[in-house]
Amino acid sequence: MNILIFGPNGSGKGTQGTIVQKKYNITHVESGVIFRENIKKRTPLGLKAKEYIDRGNLVPDGITIPMILHRLKEDDCSNGWLLDGFPRNYDQAKALNFSMNEFNVKLDYVIEIVLDRDTAKKRIMGRRICENDGNHPNNIYIDAISPSEKDGELVCRVCGGKLSARSDDQDEEAINARHTIYYDTKTGTLAAVQFFKDLAIQNGGYPRIIELDGRPGVKEVSAELMNKLQ
Repeated sequence: MNILIFGPNGSGKGTQGTIVQKKYNITHVESGVIFRENIKKRTPLGLKAKEYIDRGNLVPDGITIPMILHRLKEDDCSNGWLLDGFPRNYDQAKALNFSMNEFNVKLDYVIEIVLDRDTAKKRIMGRRICENDGNHPNNIYIDAISPSEKDGELVCRVCGGKLSARSDDQDEEAINARHTIYYDTKTGTLAAVQFFKDLAIQNGGYPRIIELDGRPGVKEVSAELMNKLQ
């Protein structure tokens, strides 16, 4: 089972990807990790990518896509993979599909977690980190995991520990920049999603497209996803 997963920052994409990876024993592949590993190992593609990164430029698709395809054909992906973080725009989607066909790499599912921009932004900015356990879910904008209150201060809903906000979660400018790319329906990530939807129509429903409402809680979204993957 080979899967692409899409969703804006704040949609729970990473959480759902991990659930799928564990359920079906496939490899969760993140594009950012691929870059870091290739640069660290000083592979030919990694060295080329580093030249662009060091100059502050975007790495061309001609380097990125071969790097990703090489990763998807490694032994730990033989049982299937879930690719997270790529493609980010229409041109990358088109180029990735061409290269996958050329190298006989199939795509079974495209998962899209649908969430409006305002809600996605609030979820990011509403996240609070527990001092005792970073995995304790707390978010001031999600009723199901809203922090508790003690002596006039918000505390962890699970253990009562002190809460703090990550600085990058409060960087509204950076959040808006990422979301501007994602919600662009002409050339951005949503255009990439539409590319695969159009491809599915052309190919008689292949790859299968799974759309999920990202507004409910993690368990509800996960239950819908597991049901549609069967």
